[in-house]
Amino acid sequence: MFRGASAINLDTKGRIAIPKRYREPLRAEYNGQLVITVDFQSSCLLLYPLDEWSKIEAKLLLLSDTRASERAMKRLLLGYAHECELDGNGRLLLPPPLRQYANLEKHAMLVGQLNKFELWDEAAWQQQIEQSRETIRSEEFASNERLADFSL
Repeated sequence: MFRGASAINLDTKGRIAIPKRYREPLRAEYNGQLVITVDFQSSCLLLYPLDEWSKIEAKLLLLSDTRASERAMKRLLLGYAHECELDGNGRLLLPPPLRQYANLEKHAMLVGQLNKFELWDEAAWQQQIEQSRETIRSEEFASNERLADFSL
């Protein structure tokens, strides 16, 4: 459902306006309720509709509290998780710790990832795009079964 990259701005209160094309589906299908957390592999935020986040929580519940890597993942994802709701103008308030984690100040990119969004600092997004392009160029598609079928 969520695809495309949109340039957005944070206002002085730390709010972002969700692009209009996503507002109605978010309200109709998810009552405008989202969960924002950190990406444990990148310096960006993840915005999940509440129903999609529930699936993540079910997986997290199965992880161990005694294995260091599993516990670390739970700490990051759940520790930073913040429930929020679209306001009447389609905006979300990003808590300061989340803005700090992703180095969000003014210019950002909201990137659809089908079941969620990634929220990047604009400069970090540009760097990520370059890294992704290099990875794709260096990847041997034929040796990766899941990528071998992608002929665009």
